[in-house]
Amino acid sequence: MRQLIICGLAAATLASGATAQEVTLGRFFGACEDAGTDTKASVGEACIIQSIINAASAEIDGVSIETLPTDWGNYYDQIKAAYAGGTPPDVHVMHRHRIPEFAGIGALAELSGDLEAAGIDPADWSEAARAAVTHDGGIYGVPMDIHANLWHVNMDIMAEAGLVEDGKPVLPSSPEELIAHAEQVKEATGKSYLAADFAQFPLGVRMVLALLWQQGDNIFTEDGTATLDTEAARRAVETVTQLFDAGHADPRLNYADSQQSFLNGEAAVLVNGTWVVDFYDAEAAKEETGLDSYYVADFPTLFSEGATWADSHMWAIPAPLKADDPETYQAALKVLAFINDHNIDWARTGHMAVRNSVVDSAEYAELPHRGEYAGTAAIATDTPPSERYGAIQDVLNREFQAIWLTGKPVGDALADAEIEVQDLLDR
Repeated sequence: MRQLIICGLAAATLASGATAQEVTLGRFFGACEDAGTDTKASVGEACIIQSIINAASAEIDGVSIETLPTDWGNYYDQIKAAYAGGTPPDVHVMHRHRIPEFAGIGALAELSGDLEAAGIDPADWSEAARAAVTHDGGIYGVPMDIHANLWHVNMDIMAEAGLVEDGKPVLPSSPEELIAHAEQVKEATGKSYLAADFAQFPLGVRMVLALLWQQGDNIFTEDGTATLDTEAARRAVETVTQLFDAGHADPRLNYADSQQSFLNGEAAVLVNGTWVVDFYDAEAAKEETGLDSYYVADFPTLFSEGATWADSHMWAIPAPLKADDPETYQAALKVLAFINDHNIDWARTGHMAVRNSVVDSAEYAELPHRGEYAGTAAIATDTPPSERYGAIQDVLNREFQAIWLTGKPVGDALADAEIEVQDLLDR
């Protein structure tokens, strides 16, 4: 893996003639070859993160960073293979939900004793962000964001359907209102009410989970008992499938197609994450884009309590690096400190910042659409921690897609999913 990361790339040389300490970095988010070093000018996740990394490589004295952009879909397979081969990147991005899996087997360096000396103040992290990188009392990464599912709204379609009041979209507050609003949109515009990736990545799973959490339930308990075959889960799934049955949403859309449908002005609402806010805002400003009037809303509460799927991106360092290569470990900490210092720049994507000082700043408040989904942080939710999170999500994605793509009965899918999830939890 290290050869893949640095293949064909020469180590940087300082003006004094000394060779910089090279830090290899693994990330997803997509490639951006022309990001440059201006962290204020780039747009979209891939270019914003790469501009921060490029700036770090240019500005951190004595450190050179080599980046491995990797597709989101197979990122963890590559990282696991790198760990198994003894050559993981010196720094790599992770999701919060993966920490139990990696930290649980001792793969990640515990950082709590070294952060302050590196210029990182954990006291400035929000409570949720600190919890995101904590495992068994130790800190195993530096958080970069809280990201969550939102409702991205085409205000022109909503206005034509009579679903705008005081400049804000009128969102449903029950499953019944969801269908009623969808009917209004269809009758007034002939367009779809809702688009989302139901056929590829687990965005449909995250939507169902939000509706389950809104009923006070979850897919498994803290003690490792699967709780999927329930009335609450049926209600959550059926809230989504009623849209398909009535022709208000298309279950065959994948990620790219659902996004394009929204940008083409063919759907009133797109369920997607915080990571696309700045991109959609930029697209809406283009004359050729079908989306002209763009609004970002918190995921609506259709049941008894607010909830939306959420996770965190964080940066980790392999445990062997801390133990065996103190010089590179210190260089890696400098990279983490630089990324932490540029939290406001990463927040331009639309992700929620993790530093209190950033969240309280005027610069953060002035970011586009920020006030429209300010309530999302309070309803951000996820499953209990589990080393099997990834495999559990795969089970749910397969079974839910069987419901809406092949007609598998909801009860059968939930029963089968519960058996498989319990098996994963018992391993």
